[in-house]
Amino acid sequence: MLKDDVKLVSVDDHVVEPPNVWQDRLPPKYKEIGPRIVEVWDDGSEHAVELDSNGEVNGPRDALHFWECEGRRTPVSLQGSPRTRRFRTDGTDEDFHSRSYTDMIPAAYDLKARLAAMDEDGVWAATLFPTYLRFAATGLLQIDDKAGLGIEIVKAYNDWMVDDWCSGEGKGRFIPMMILPLWDPDAAAQEIRRCAAKGFKTITMTENPVPLGLPSYWTTHWDPVFAAAAETGLVLSMHIGTSGALTLPAPEASFDVPISLCGLNAMSACADLTFCGILERNPDVKIALSEGGSGWAPYLVERMDYTWERSRLVKNRGLPPSQIFKRHFWTCFISDQTAINIRHEIGVEKLMWEGDFPHNDSQYPNSRILLEKALAEVPDGEAHQIAELNARKLFDFWD
Repeated sequence: MLKDDVKLVSVDDHVVEPPNVWQDRLPPKYKEIGPRIVEVWDDGSEHAVELDSNGEVNGPRDALHFWECEGRRTPVSLQGSPRTRRFRTDGTDEDFHSRSYTDMIPAAYDLKARLAAMDEDGVWAATLFPTYLRFAATGLLQIDDKAGLGIEIVKAYNDWMVDDWCSGEGKGRFIPMMILPLWDPDAAAQEIRRCAAKGFKTITMTENPVPLGLPSYWTTHWDPVFAAAAETGLVLSMHIGTSGALTLPAPEASFDVPISLCGLNAMSACADLTFCGILERNPDVKIALSEGGSGWAPYLVERMDYTWERSRLVKNRGLPPSQIFKRHFWTCFISDQTAINIRHEIGVEKLMWEGDFPHNDSQYPNSRILLEKALAEVPDGEAHQIAELNARKLFDFWD
C-alpha cells in the first residue's frame, strides 16, 4: 500500500508558459520578433496581456490569446480536464481546448497556484513539459532565424525553468527539464552541458524525429545529443506525440481513438531505439517513455527478443533487446492497473507514476487517493518505489 510518508513524484506534468517568459529574458534585439502574447477582444481590437498582483492574467473573459513570434500567430491552447479548464460553452467539441489564459485555472501557468494545486492533489514533485513550444520544443522547428532567435528562445526557456520554477518556493518541488534546439545536434549538446551545470535533471526529446523532417535515430546525426546526455547523466524524457502525431486509424475517428492507443507511440519508440544501434554506441543513456503506459512492456520485450533471435536482419546484432530494455528504459503510467498487477514481469524498478496535470488525463485533485487504491494490494516497499523512489533514483533528484 501507499504509506502516508511517501512523497508522490510525477514524472510527466505540463506547464503553460506564462506570457512574460521570453519578453523578460530575450536579448533586446530579439524581443520585438520573439514570443509574446497578443490579446484579442471580442470587438477585434488587440491589447497587451495584463497580469494582476498575483501574477495571474487579468483580462476580459471573452478575450482570445495568441502567441506571436516572427509575425506568426499560434493560439494559446490547453487540453485541460474538467477541473483545470473553464468552459465557454458546454465543454465539448470546440470547447475541448482552452483558448486563453482566462479559460484555464491559474495553476496551469502560475507557480504559486501550481504549488497549491499539487498540495491539494497530494503530489510532492513533478517534471514539466512545455506547451506553446510543444512537448519536445518541436514548435521551434518553424523558426526562420534558428541560429539566432531560435537558440535564444531555447536558452531563455531553460533559464526561466530552472531560475524561476525550480528555485525559491519551487525548489525541491520540480525536476528541472530542459528543451533543445533540435535542428542542431552540436548546439543541443552544448546546451545540455550548460544546463547540466545549472542543475537540470532531464531533457525533453522527440520519440521519433523522422515525421518532423529530421534524420532518424538509425543515423549518427543524434550521437552528439545522446553522448552529452550520457556524459551528464540527464535522462531523455520522450513524451508520446512528440513525433507530431498519435496513431489515427481513420480520418473520421474521434480523438478518443488515438488517446486510447497512445501506448503504441511508446512501443514504437522503444523498438526503434532498441534496434537502431544508437544505444549500443551510448550505453549510459537513460530514457523515460512518458505518458505511454507500462502494461505493454513484457509483450514488446518478448517479441523483440524473438525477432532478434530469428530474423538476423542486422549484421551487428549486439545485446538482446531484453538487456537493452533493462539497461536503458523506464516506463511511466497514469492509470494502468494491468502494469501494477504484472509489475514483476516488467520490473518494479522500471515503473514510475505520472499525473499529467493539467491535461485531460489528469486525475486532479484525486491523484493520490486513486493511486492509493491502485496500490492497495502492493507491498509497501514496492509501492514506495513506484510512487517515489524510482523517479528520484532515475533523475538523481533528492530534495
